[in-house]
Amino acid sequence: MEIAVDEAQAGTGADDFPTSATRITVNGIGLRCADVVRIARSQASVELAEDAIERAREASEIAERTGAERAVYGRTTGVGANRDHIVDSGSAVEHGLRLLRSHAGGTGEPRSPESVRACMAIRLNQLAAGGSGVHPRVLRALSSALGVGALPTVHTRGAIGTGDLTALAEVGLTLAGENPWSIGGIPPIVINPGDALAFISSNAATLASVTLAWHDLRRLLRASHVVTALSFLALGGSPEAYAAEVHAARPHPGSVECAAAMRRVLGLEEHPVSGRRLQDPFGLRAFPQVQGPALEAIDALESVLAIDINAAAENPLISRETGTVFHHGHFSTAHLALALDRVRAALHHVAELSATRLGDLVEPEQTGLPAFLASGPSGSSGIMILEYVTHDALAELRHAAAPVTLGTAVISRGLEDHASFTTEAARSTATAIDAYRTMLACELLAAVRALWLADAQLPDVPAGRAYAAARDTIALTAPDHQLTGEIARASTVIDRLADY
Repeated sequence: MEIAVDEAQAGTGADDFPTSATRITVNGIGLRCADVVRIARSQASVELAEDAIERAREASEIAERTGAERAVYGRTTGVGANRDHIVDSGSAVEHGLRLLRSHAGGTGEPRSPESVRACMAIRLNQLAAGGSGVHPRVLRALSSALGVGALPTVHTRGAIGTGDLTALAEVGLTLAGENPWSIGGIPPIVINPGDALAFISSNAATLASVTLAWHDLRRLLRASHVVTALSFLALGGSPEAYAAEVHAARPHPGSVECAAAMRRVLGLEEHPVSGRRLQDPFGLRAFPQVQGPALEAIDALESVLAIDINAAAENPLISRETGTVFHHGHFSTAHLALALDRVRAALHHVAELSATRLGDLVEPEQTGLPAFLASGPSGSSGIMILEYVTHDALAELRHAAAPVTLGTAVISRGLEDHASFTTEAARSTATAIDAYRTMLACELLAAVRALWLADAQLPDVPAGRAYAAARDTIALTAPDHQLTGEIARASTVIDRLADY
């Protein structure tokens, strides 16, 4: 995978996306999660490597030759419980289209354009690895569609973690000209009898959703360092909990990373502070120990994604090296499902601390400010309602954090007797991320309001600059008023805080 960047236009931050001048060459071996996000959200152009076309051609010829000699699942046979049904020679030409039509039963809301674009990019990259046996024209068509911005309609519901059959069948039928394009379009292509299962034998749609969620959550976790730092300043926290010596004594990588981030954002080396208390509440004192597992979980998720978006995982696998066809179980996504369950469980712990810090911020004994950070006549409610909002979001996150990997399914007349429910885990993760964003927005609003009411003068460190930017964007109002607008503005600030 090669990336060409216009250096004059490229951003400087770790997550800055170069402009649409960025070109990503897809060859099946080195596509990164960040590249998928660039393609999906920044309209990075995609160039299909010529050697990928050659690999696809070789695999297609092996698959066709092997199918003439013996049964090959889905190519010369039916699928699922119909695996032992040999396709009649008289109906072989229509076999592929029949498979696509019968499997394109997705329902629910259509996927977002960015999710569909990410799905197409991932599937193209997987096909470029050369293990599917699809005709090279399928790769060229996908590449062309991405190049001109053509998108099929792909529905959200219809997979259980053993292949995104419905979603990819919808893409396949659109490429074949049987389904209309939702945006733009390219000329239809011929679907060979062996192309259909080879094309839909992938979890690319779920991988697309998870890759976008991975990016969003990683940004949120970075932003949470800044939000927590602002709460730390508003509450007069003790820096001892973030000391390098403390975390060297128990060096879990995530905790060490979190503590270092807090020292940097707060500028503790250059501007040492002393706390108001001998020991802070857990929301401040145990933050590295709770945030750390979430940072490790998101890194582990990226490692799983990096393998799967570059995997020739089609069943059957066409081995160009040996000229052999292998039937296998790579459709299972247990690794990804378990990684997502871990992420949501870790995020729930992090979110609980955000709720506790909000509780501290409305408590006069912790801030030295009026109850609920109110400013007005006696009995004013201030930001009291934020606790309701944040605990509503926390409850939603708690339900979303329930593990999906404890369930299974037995389908196709008992032949397919296990499912990872990774697709459902992806949906739950998106719900959890949205809920956590709301919670961080509430905490940010409270922390900024507390610093504003205290007329805090912060040093020129990342937290100080973040406070100034958040204060100006949120546009605080002192007397009791409807907080909906301020919560919404705080939410828009959250993603920018990841860059401080």
